[in-house]
Amino acid sequence: MDATPPEEARLVAAAERGTWSTLGAFVRLSGPGWLQSAITLGGGSLAGALFLGVLTGTRMLWLQLIAMLLGVVMLSAISYVTLSTGQRPFQAIRRHVNPVLAWGWALAVLLANIVWSLPQFSLATAAVQQNLIPSLGGSEHKPLICAVLLAITVGAVWAYDSGSRGLRIFEWTLKGMVGAIVLCFFGVVWALATSGEGFDWGAILSGFLPTWSSLTEPGPAFDDVLTRAGSWGTWWSERIVGEQQSVAVAAAATAVGINMTFLLPYSMLRKGWNARFRGLAIFDLGTGLLIPFVLATGCVVVAASNRFHAQVDSAVVDSAAEAIGAKAYLGGLDARLKAELEPELYAAQSVSPGLRGELGDEAFTARVAAAMSVVPRADRELASMLQRRDAFDLARALEPLTGPRVAQLIFGLGVLAMGLSTAIVLMMISGFVVAEMLGLELRGWPYRLGALLAGIGVLGPFVWSQASFWLAVPTSNFGMVLLPIAYWTFFLMMNSPSLMGEHMPRGLSRLLWNSAMLVAAGTATVASVATVDAKVGWVGHAGMGAFLGLALVVHLMRRGQITPSSEAR
Repeated sequence: MDATPPEEARLVAAAERGTWSTLGAFVRLSGPGWLQSAITLGGGSLAGALFLGVLTGTRMLWLQLIAMLLGVVMLSAISYVTLSTGQRPFQAIRRHVNPVLAWGWALAVLLANIVWSLPQFSLATAAVQQNLIPSLGGSEHKPLICAVLLAITVGAVWAYDSGSRGLRIFEWTLKGMVGAIVLCFFGVVWALATSGEGFDWGAILSGFLPTWSSLTEPGPAFDDVLTRAGSWGTWWSERIVGEQQSVAVAAAATAVGINMTFLLPYSMLRKGWNARFRGLAIFDLGTGLLIPFVLATGCVVVAASNRFHAQVDSAVVDSAAEAIGAKAYLGGLDARLKAELEPELYAAQSVSPGLRGELGDEAFTARVAAAMSVVPRADRELASMLQRRDAFDLARALEPLTGPRVAQLIFGLGVLAMGLSTAIVLMMISGFVVAEMLGLELRGWPYRLGALLAGIGVLGPFVWSQASFWLAVPTSNFGMVLLPIAYWTFFLMMNSPSLMGEHMPRGLSRLLWNSAMLVAAGTATVASVATVDAKVGWVGHAGMGAFLGLALVVHLMRRGQITPSSEAR
């Protein structure tokens, strides 16, 4: 008989000594939950929190908390299934649930990894150029910076594949990076809280109470300027609500993304965990994922709200010379012009940033000044409030409190750690997916070469010219569309007699599991359908319908062919 693996033996011995000993073992043995934290505390979560604060203040602090709680429910479910059966999820879904869902899940994860890796490298590059080493700020330095970042991520993925010692180093490195992220953004909020202005703690606490109005109407801080905008107040209100909803979807999607649903079970199997580790898995998700996520994103929302929510940038509003440096402001101003002016007059007054190179600075400044004379001040103020902020903006807001260098260093290190840690884990997941689809071991060269697919994200800084943070919003909206594939698949796995066998929950336990999973999957589905409807319309719905139709046809063809079995692989 095989000897009990060291981690399992340590867990069993701790359980025999009592609760405190067990908790100590849980802390030492945790790992997969911290991997989840390393990926979720990335560009998407940071951007979602930043723009939630800018657009809604602290009114939507509840959103990322609830999204994470629902995500932890589903991750706990897949960990329960995986640790109970010992089967690799892709193969288990293919054999016991539906092969269309299995392949759809794997391919969706791979595609999401590639898309989501773009903003990670974009954010990490922005942190280096804008916050940490401004002397490398020119576009000519981007190739070198990106090459170094790619080398770091590839080296980390290789270390993970090098064996048990490399795995331990990798996990502790990620724990350190996650801790650094939380500390950096906690430091940002502490600096703001101890300043002369302080915080409205009542508003912050009330922001954790869900309110539907925070999704459907602008916050009260916009009321005065929307009223002064007169007949155009409705136009601006719709624009604000549209951006709020896009950011809300992005923030929810990045709390637990579809790629995280692939990472957790395979990282647990890679560590040799089994049914005895089910309690540790839930503890790991709570301490390694939920708590760091809520702390870090909450701090970013509070800081962004304090500095940017409904704040007028008087410099760009009053000065054409200042305005030409604010591309995001000009974009909002140009949208307002386009909505009001006749085509010929719009062409004459347009302030699109791309015209600057065509006209030259002097002529372009004159064009901006002319546009400002056409658009009333209230509209210019609203355009400045809705600027798409970047890493440099939020860090610069701290300069009066900490000094310019410390502010840039604190924020830059947090952003760099977020981007790098997420890029590393995205590459690791891609390696798992490719190896699994090929039916190979989750290690070696197939895993390493598969990991390089997510390295395509290194092109992010070269293909996106707008604010680096905003790239995470459209990519995260894409991720939300795919998320229900994973959630409903896990629901079916938990309720599959042929897969779960004697481990299937019974009675009240099954009712609680199914109720929580239905809430999570139903919420994700509503958000997915709304996102498809807003972004691609009937084409997206047709694609979703075709996928579901194919899954149903295959299910009917296979009906009755699966016999109960609790055989573990």
